Amino acid sequence: MIQIRNAPSDFVQLDAVPAINCSGCGTSDRLGFQFDFAYQPIVDVARRSTYAHEALVRGPAGEGALTVLSQVTEHNRYRFDQACRVKAIKTAAAVGMRDRLSINFLPNAVYKPEVCIRTTLEAARVHDFPIDRIIFEVTEGERVEDGRWLASILREYKRCGFLTAIDDFGAGYAGLTLLADFTPDIIKLDMALVRGVDASRNRQAIARGMVRICQALGIQVIAEGVETVAERDFFLGEGVSLMQGYLFARPAFQAIAAAPSFD
Repeated sequence: MIQIRNAPSDFVQLDAVPAINCSGCGTSDRLGFQFDFAYQPIVDVARRSTYAHEALVRGPAGEGALTVLSQVTEHNRYRFDQACRVKAIKTAAAVGMRDRLSINFLPNAVYKPEVCIRTTLEAARVHDFPIDRIIFEVTEGERVEDGRWLASILREYKRCGFLTAIDDFGAGYAGLTLLADFTPDIIKLDMALVRGVDASRNRQAIARGMVRICQALGIQVIAEGVETVAERDFFLGEGVSLMQGYLFARPAFQAIAAAPSFD
């Protein structure tokens, strides 16, 4: 991944680079490849309702994410990130989504958050999708040199009215130190901690610790990758009701998944 630059002077130089011009950033025309989205629900088990839908990148015919991501390079990463945001919102509006929409973004593709967010705001306006129903989530596993810079990006998104989330929390480079600089709205526990948690004392202890920290900071927790009833019941017992995984619903290509299963 592209390393985020630390020095403010680097960003001044980037402002002068013509390639950063956002004209046309919201389309995939100049990428040289096409992509689409599948949407997987994030459910509120306690309320037996859908909390949000995560936009998961897919090939134009529903191919796996790797077929798309393998074509993302240092040179097209910024444009791909911008096009993803616009298409996720456009498609969500087209399928009639009324719940929150969670969009993954690439922090290493963001040069200046106040500039990069413009195409997203315009897409939300054009497609009449309320910005307070959009969640921007970043994978904590992204190799980011400057955690404070990542925090500043998320802070700017929050200032604009978006919800913010850290994905795969507990698996990456930033960890708890990120929370010292920024308090996201949501943390998604890494599925490696979730998978088989009911049968692992170590996973249980770590998961409980993370949940307690989030509760103390007022952060909502999503248990990601829930596949069994036992995993679901463990997190319910710990006060976590927001979950995502095959136990409830699989991603639906270019559509909203059928009503999730809660039994």
